[in-house]
Amino acid sequence: MTDIGTAYGRKQAQPNKLLTEVGPGTPMGELFRRYWQPVATSEQATTRPKKVKVLGEDLILFRDRKGRPGLLYPRCMHRGTTLFYGKVEDEGIRCCYHGWLFAADGTCLDQPCEPEHGLHRDVARQPWYPVEERYGLVFAYMGPPEKKPVLPKYDNLENLAPGEMLQQVIGGQGATGDDSYEVLPYSWLHMNDNVLDPFHVQVLHSTFTVVQFVAEFKVMPKCDFVAVGDGVYYSAFRKLDDGREVDRISHWISPNIMSVPSIQMAAGPSTGVSWVVPADDQSYFQVFVQKVREKRPFALAIDGKLWGDKTEEEKQDVPGDYEAQVGQGTISKHSEEHLAQSDRGIVMQRRFLEQQIKLVQEGGDPAGVSFDTDRATVHVRSGNFFRAAKKLEPAE
Repeated sequence: MTDIGTAYGRKQAQPNKLLTEVGPGTPMGELFRRYWQPVATSEQATTRPKKVKVLGEDLILFRDRKGRPGLLYPRCMHRGTTLFYGKVEDEGIRCCYHGWLFAADGTCLDQPCEPEHGLHRDVARQPWYPVEERYGLVFAYMGPPEKKPVLPKYDNLENLAPGEMLQQVIGGQGATGDDSYEVLPYSWLHMNDNVLDPFHVQVLHSTFTVVQFVAEFKVMPKCDFVAVGDGVYYSAFRKLDDGREVDRISHWISPNIMSVPSIQMAAGPSTGVSWVVPADDQSYFQVFVQKVREKRPFALAIDGKLWGDKTEEEKQDVPGDYEAQVGQGTISKHSEEHLAQSDRGIVMQRRFLEQQIKLVQEGGDPAGVSFDTDRATVHVRSGNFFRAAKKLEPAE
């Protein structure tokens, strides 16, 4: 054995800051801010103020007693205490310190300690963000007001059949399979990369330890990656042992939307959409909405146990998405990666994001945003599309 290739003297590894930094004024952060982002479920917007962290910004979410949601900067513009301790009233939220009342759009409605309840309250405005509700989620637009697009619809979430309903889940379930985390402790890009990585399904989820989803995934797929106007999708084609053929299509929509088909390989178009929303550079949460016939807790037991019930040794024995992703570090050292042919989808995805960042920096509008309500429905391509087994001709 020679000593060639030791770790001694290796270059200092660096993350891809262009794609991992999401705060105000960063290139990726400004791209994110051109899109509506889900920040909570509608059920979470109540008359009790809720702390929300999105894209590196600390905010307060509430619903006034007339039913209108609001998303405000938390530090009261008067003396700076947090509106987390505010009281929600019919018209807005009142600061606990001196009683200034702010509407959902930040308008100051009352300054009780001032003459005539505020002679100049009409020019006072608490920083705020526009919010809209759809699919049982609260979406926020955190970008330049003059660039605010229409809140889009997704064709696979529309037109509920009799008996169907939408279920919303928010947290870390996409990585752990249970509700152990409200916010995952690593970069959003880890999970975003994951959606265009069909080969890890065959290894991590099917053959490395146990079958974590279904046995069909043990077949190594033949994959193609296709760039489309709003992102990238892959086609993972398998010839199954029973003679059936299946084309599994998974669609990534810029900058952080994915529609992963049923992991139980249920046939047909995907019935759900999810967003990988950065809380900050080093953490994210995932927001799911899906058509269902019965609402049930999101719980995926692998090897007989939920993730939160496993010991560290059991997680070593049967690692899943969380272990693979958290193992990359809080923010991955992307300069150390050695991307190969199987990573083509990830390369296409990252290049797509880089192109959109440049477009925004040059004053353009990124892919997928629309300012026309009639053109704001997104076509979701994902699904498990089967072909029946070929019938054998009887022997003569």
